[in-house]
Amino acid sequence: MEQPCAELIAVGTELLLGSIANTDAQFLSRELAGLGIGVERHTAVGDDPQQLREAVEAARARTPILITTGGLGPTFDDLTKQVVCRVFDLPLTQHLEVLETIRSIYRDILHRPMSENDRLQALLPEGAEIFPNHAGTAPGFAFCSGGVHVLMLPGPPEECRSVWAHGARDYLRRLSPGVIRSRNIMSFGMGESAVEFLLHEKMCRMVNPSLATYAKPSEVCLRATARADTAEEADALLNPVEAEVRAALGDLVYGVDVSGLAELCLQRLKERGLTLACAESCTGGLIAQRITALPGASAVFRGGVVSYWSSVKAGVLGVDPALLETHGAVSAPVAEAMARGARMITGAELAVSVTGVAGPDSDERGNPVGRVFVALADESGGVYCRHLELGSRSRELIRDEAANHALDLLRRHLDGLPMALTVPDDKKGNQY
Repeated sequence: MEQPCAELIAVGTELLLGSIANTDAQFLSRELAGLGIGVERHTAVGDDPQQLREAVEAARARTPILITTGGLGPTFDDLTKQVVCRVFDLPLTQHLEVLETIRSIYRDILHRPMSENDRLQALLPEGAEIFPNHAGTAPGFAFCSGGVHVLMLPGPPEECRSVWAHGARDYLRRLSPGVIRSRNIMSFGMGESAVEFLLHEKMCRMVNPSLATYAKPSEVCLRATARADTAEEADALLNPVEAEVRAALGDLVYGVDVSGLAELCLQRLKERGLTLACAESCTGGLIAQRITALPGASAVFRGGVVSYWSSVKAGVLGVDPALLETHGAVSAPVAEAMARGARMITGAELAVSVTGVAGPDSDERGNPVGRVFVALADESGGVYCRHLELGSRSRELIRDEAANHALDLLRRHLDGLPMALTVPDDKKGNQY
């Protein structure tokens, strides 16, 4: 089956000025890939009717699916649908049901009268399929003209996602026969470029199913997508792909269709009836935040301590002042003592700890930016520590990767895997 393709046009001068990031394009590209639709171009144009017209005319000539975001609101610069409909020679008509929906939002939710300008949001192309917007007032819609399917979505990210979920996604699903299935194979321990290099030849040969890498902070998602007549046939295509990725990456693969390491660890803790605590220095509570952001965290997470100062490490976590004096706060012995202390004061079976230098400068002992120690204290009283040299990255990236390493230690313990992180290349591995 040939993969359909699409183009995205984002409208808004604020995108060109850098005032906001085009997160709609990122979201839609990811969702379209899950539907088996390739994105061939991203275009951003300002609130200029002539520039928008030129972009739409160019896209109409080369793509079967055109998706626009932005410019559907009630203000003077919201001209996307007017320009697009002129290009496709479609009249705009007042949609009375949409108008009443907008009026009720103002009356029942916003508690203020609807302005005359808001009536513009109910002007829609004749015969368009309407997509409700549960996060705002401007609906999305789609039409087909001259063999081109045009979908128009609002620009605010929460509204774009609402319209996508409540109509746009299903509209695109109907355009192609059969079933599209995707699997997100999650890995931690190799960067996107290294994973892509390892699997490059395979990914280049694949059409159906397809395999692509998507970088997340400090981890990589490999999305395998298959198109078939039935779900069973699509799964049969995906099974060997998942097996080959697991064979190539080994235990760097930590799960399929999970949001991240925190979700997997939460699942494993619940399955084993164990509780967790954490002691954090340079990550500043990031591990605790990731765990507690998930539903059901209260069943397994006992608490955490953010111990930036050595006096807190000693006074709250019980780290021996002699260790701090001899080895310094950024050291393996202190990381191990922090993990033990977190277990002791919370009563949790397991605890993870992090101490390190996130930058922008070295610490008072000369430890360089990016030197981090993460430790796990287990239910038997044992402790394992991982020494990281993360380099001169931004504070955000160092903190993010350090938190992931702590969660990786936890999931390896819970899954009975080797605690050392082995990174495969062509023939040999590198270990932390």
